[in-house]
Amino acid sequence: MKTVQVEILDPKARKLLQDLADLNLISIKDLAGNNLLKVVGRLRKKAEKAPPSLDEITKEVELVRAKRYAKEKG
Repeated sequence: MKTVQVEILDPKARKLLQDLADLNLISIKDLAGNNLLKVVGRLRKKAEKAPPSLDEITKEVELVRAKRYAKEKG
């Protein structure tokens, strides 16, 4: 099975595709949207309400660096 993404420019094309789906020649799945953009949007909204302080950012960066250093050494 091969999957392709089709951009419908004319509403008549949707009817043709639906006819093919009714004949069980193709299946149609609507894309729910870009999940990455949804996640980024949620993070941005959260950051607007309570942006992290410089101390919180520094602590997080140091934590990640310590984990990486431990992984490289061990």
